[in-house]
Amino acid sequence: MALAVLVAAIGAATIVVLGGILTVTAGLVVVAAGIGWGVALALRFGAGSHLAGARRAAIAVAITLVSVVVAQLGLWQYAQLEGGVLGPLDYLWEVFGLLVPIEILVAVGFAWIVAR
Repeated sequence: MALAVLVAAIGAATIVVLGGILTVTAGLVVVAAGIGWGVALALRFGAGSHLAGARRAAIAVAITLVSVVVAQLGLWQYAQLEGGVLGPLDYLWEVFGLLVPIEILVAVGFAWIVAR
């Protein structure tokens, strides 16, 4: 599981860098898909046959979900450093709108499918 958590952390950092510093928006969905895919592959590789498909998929979904949520909070924190005054939900809705739930759905979907 350590490899999956590492992939999730790198993915979250990538979203913060791309979305906060480089102000990329639509590309974040691709990164979210990569997080789900990478976490699931890492679990398949690391856990091998020690985790059954459904359990591995559930763990992959949980790790991926936490990663994307932490990334969104990281984007909000970066905005706070830049002088932002909105709360996290207000900021994310104002700047990214429906992109945030789309990222979550895509990431979780990839994690579920690849981990099974």
